[in-house]
Amino acid sequence: MNQGEIEILLVEDDPDDLDLALMAIKSHNIANKVHVARDGAEALEIVFCTGKFSDRRIEDGPKLVLLDLNLPKVDGIEVLRRIKSDPATQAIPVVVMTSSKEERDIVSSYKYGTNSYIVKPVDFMQFSETVCKLGFYWLLLNVPPILGIQELGSNSPI
Repeated sequence: MNQGEIEILLVEDDPDDLDLALMAIKSHNIANKVHVARDGAEALEIVFCTGKFSDRRIEDGPKLVLLDLNLPKVDGIEVLRRIKSDPATQAIPVVVMTSSKEERDIVSSYKYGTNSYIVKPVDFMQFSETVCKLGFYWLLLNVPPILGIQELGSNSPI
């Protein structure tokens, strides 16, 4: 794995939820490299290799984004919209993990391309198991596209 490569980008501003997610990832050995963004603006800098992350390559971006919706600076829906609207990043799986059960948040998340919407369990064991299953599925079982979506030509059978 390249030095700049990120397996999971965890975008979470709540310190308790952040600690729980990191403990779950570590205890289940889900990923070797987890990067934490505590607000939406930082998440976008990491994904698009701008600002203090301009020395990274977009190809070394996250293999999975776990995204909270209620974030400072740039909210999670806007982060999701930007990731999924850019051909260079739209194939990155984004899983919304939030405490919101609001229908408008669920609808907006799917409208802008989330791969999954998970309501965070309150219980630590359930939360840990959820994070484990997400990591296992998206990093080990899911087969990502070999070519970026923008590279598919008009002659492609897809």
